[in-house]
Amino acid sequence: MRQYGKSGGDFILSEGCGGVKKSRKSKISPLSFKKMAYIFFSKKTLLLLLQILSIDMSKKDIIQIDIDQVLKTKAPNTKVPKFVANYLKKIVHQDDFNLFFRTYPGVRNNEFIEKGLEFLEVSASVEGKENLPPKEGRYIFVSNHPLGGLDSLVLGHLIGKEYDGKIRYFSNDLIMYLEPMSELFIPINKLGATQSRKSAEMMRELYESDHHLITFPAGICSRKIKGKIVDLEWKKSFVSKAIEYQRDVVPIYFDGRNSNFFYNLANLRKFLGIKFNIEMMYLADEMFKQRGNHFTVKIGKPIPWQTFDKSKTPFEWAQWVREQIYKIK
Repeated sequence: MRQYGKSGGDFILSEGCGGVKKSRKSKISPLSFKKMAYIFFSKKTLLLLLQILSIDMSKKDIIQIDIDQVLKTKAPNTKVPKFVANYLKKIVHQDDFNLFFRTYPGVRNNEFIEKGLEFLEVSASVEGKENLPPKEGRYIFVSNHPLGGLDSLVLGHLIGKEYDGKIRYFSNDLIMYLEPMSELFIPINKLGATQSRKSAEMMRELYESDHHLITFPAGICSRKIKGKIVDLEWKKSFVSKAIEYQRDVVPIYFDGRNSNFFYNLANLRKFLGIKFNIEMMYLADEMFKQRGNHFTVKIGKPIPWQTFDKSKTPFEWAQWVREQIYKIK
């Protein structure tokens, strides 16, 4: 079995069941509260954990996530307490992911989605299926984003079946780092980074293609605001692109929510003035908490692209579509 970690800019490999061999004892410092907070909550740490999922899985080798190796790479001169490593393994669900990779080696794209939902024992039903437009057109499916990952998989599976798999996503980093699905995604909002020229060109080609597009205009998953689980304000780009490429918009309401822990953590972070979305660290955990659940997806009537006239700005139209989705509820 192969295990992967990361050293510098490259992934490193160790053979055998015994994991990485212990090196000579080096001078290490005890873990301070400040360093522990850095390991848990830094943006670089989140990216490193996400990048573990981006290993090339096209080979037949069984991939195994190794958080211990990640921590050794991240803090080589720091003695990380065992409970810290175990906690990270728990919230990242190292054992669950490794079991999935062993059970379904080499699956990719739509098959990966199907097997992932099967593994999680997740099911979904569709209301308003009669509102789905004919296959011959080109559409932008827009939805609220209550779960921050699993909702993407469910919608991709449902819509993909109706449109012969001709779907593509606009994705944030969490799902984008699932390398077996990378061919389905165009990355957006790279944890605060500006959009690259290459990504912009990929986006242009995608809008010009005959693929149907799925997007979550909020950009991040829903938050609890005044007791209600709702998206933050929507970005305007899907409206501008609908007009530019003459694509009708299909509104979708996804009925779901994360745990109270997730929303309380998000509100506490905001109260403390912490800009980095700490709660993103727990999205994998939130996904596995949904195991065995059934979701309802409600599809509204398509909105012709000509609707988005100059009576409103693209931003105002985006908020209008957001309102229509919550009316479907």
